[in-house]
Amino acid sequence: MHPRIEDYALIGDEQTAALVGRDGSVDWLCLPRFDSAACFAKLLGGEENGHWRLAPEGVEGPCTRRAYRTGTLVLDTEWETPQGAVRVTDLMPQRDRAPDLVRVVEGLRGSVTMRGTLRLRFDYGSIVPWVRRSDGHRVAVAGPDSVWLRSVGAVHTWGEDQSTHSEFTVREGERVAFVLTWHPSHEPRPPLVDPFAALESSVADWRAWSSRCRYDGPYRDEVLRSLITLKALTYSPTGGIVAAPTTSLPEEIGGVRNWDYRYCWLRDSTLTLGALLAAGYREEAEAWREWLLRAVAGDPADLQIMYGVAGERRLPEMELPWLPGFADSRPVRIGNAAVKQVQLDVYGEVMDTLSLARSAGMPLLPEAWAIQRALLDFLCHAWREPDEGLWEVRGGRRHFVHSKVMVWVAADRAVRALERYPQLDGDREAWEALRDEVHREVCERGFDPARNTFTQSYGSRELDAALLLIPRVGFLPPDDPRVLGTIEAVRAELSHDGFLRRYSTDRAAVDGLPGDEGTFLVCSFWLADALHLTGRTDEARKLFERLLELANDVGLLSEEYDPSTGRRLGNFPQAFSHIGLVNTAFALFGEERAG
Repeated sequence: MHPRIEDYALIGDEQTAALVGRDGSVDWLCLPRFDSAACFAKLLGGEENGHWRLAPEGVEGPCTRRAYRTGTLVLDTEWETPQGAVRVTDLMPQRDRAPDLVRVVEGLRGSVTMRGTLRLRFDYGSIVPWVRRSDGHRVAVAGPDSVWLRSVGAVHTWGEDQSTHSEFTVREGERVAFVLTWHPSHEPRPPLVDPFAALESSVADWRAWSSRCRYDGPYRDEVLRSLITLKALTYSPTGGIVAAPTTSLPEEIGGVRNWDYRYCWLRDSTLTLGALLAAGYREEAEAWREWLLRAVAGDPADLQIMYGVAGERRLPEMELPWLPGFADSRPVRIGNAAVKQVQLDVYGEVMDTLSLARSAGMPLLPEAWAIQRALLDFLCHAWREPDEGLWEVRGGRRHFVHSKVMVWVAADRAVRALERYPQLDGDREAWEALRDEVHREVCERGFDPARNTFTQSYGSRELDAALLLIPRVGFLPPDDPRVLGTIEAVRAELSHDGFLRRYSTDRAAVDGLPGDEGTFLVCSFWLADALHLTGRTDEARKLFERLLELANDVGLLSEEYDPSTGRRLGNFPQAFSHIGLVNTAFALFGEERAG
């Protein structure tokens, strides 16, 4: 039986990440970066595509229990067997020169024999490396990649079936460790890492970071776990935050809605910055702003919706035919063709993010304002064009209402900046005119008076969960009858067991794709926010609590959820979902937060 998406836990070193299953198998790992080719790709195929399982001999199923150590990204997986109990601790310590995957095995009771199987398959499971021994290590080399496996303790290893196998016994109090290290094959082996010292320092470092969290309201553990997950999805050299560490986990089991999320989306920027600042992580917020400014620099007409972790612009999409996909969900894609789409909302998101940064007291940067002026000058004539919208539909451009609302946000934040900061200059008259014209057109062409709701696009009867953001961004006040009507309409038409879909997939012309998808978790967090803004806080809290129940056993949220089957869907863990959790917690329980 194929594992479920929710069966996985995350470990990482803030430059890449691995997914570890309940059965003790590392089934996904890209080295050396989030967007590098995977050397373990069982997640999207089978064992022959690469994995590393470490578990008691004869045990094929899931572990007895697992959990992160409090305030860390260090994962403990435990098994109870007739012979005794054992724990495997998985982590990726913050790297010095090279990425390391550390696995520490500790005997808890009795005597347990452990078996390990390591199958390295470079280039997303397509290349079998040449493996040799060197100074007690197993060294795997293929093309540009080289991986070293080292064990500490009494371990018997041997090669068989193009894999490395290990067997050893641990008794109560004994520890055995493994270190898997990657480096470019043309360079010498990096310095050795002490796995036990790495474990201690990783726990200490994560707990020191977690201690900075300012949130002290209800569900603090869930909020902190979301913040730790966002930290883990940060590419520390640049400050960029990937949407997820995976590609092609399906939005419908067996379907084709499978996308690569190992990149940084501008659409997440305001919500991300808000979550980090609210929780007290100013350093990470400033790093995210710096990444944003570097990424968007240039001609405003060339602004992209997403970039690579270092700001790369070329993310060509291709399919990997040798991988059957998660639970036979084809195709497996790498890269993302949506990078070339026109999405006018990103201009508003960039402007809103930089406005929030100023309001939080971050230094005024001349280059930041120069970029914003250029963005507004571009929008003054480009806003009338249709676009693909924030959901990146592939069914053709439309006049999406959310996109136009975010154009209004861009103009509004620019006008407010001139009002608040006399040292800034700009064409206030033109920006005010733009703000007023966009507002008037959206209210005339994007609103259905017969149903008392805004619509997904001009002239459409379809709805969109992004319309719930209208009061949040200040386009209309929460008590406006049009806002109240929109909330009710979205809730009635897009709800599935109380959770929201992004939009209806009944008509393929909207997104140009066959099949269906699950409810989109961040949209349900937006619904909770909208209910709270309109005075229905009890309903909002109940919805928030239901959403918390969708996290897996170690507190991680997927992109989507299927209420019919109880399955999690989409790339995992999803930054957008965890950002939604943090921001909604602050909105609902703000009076109970510390700091």
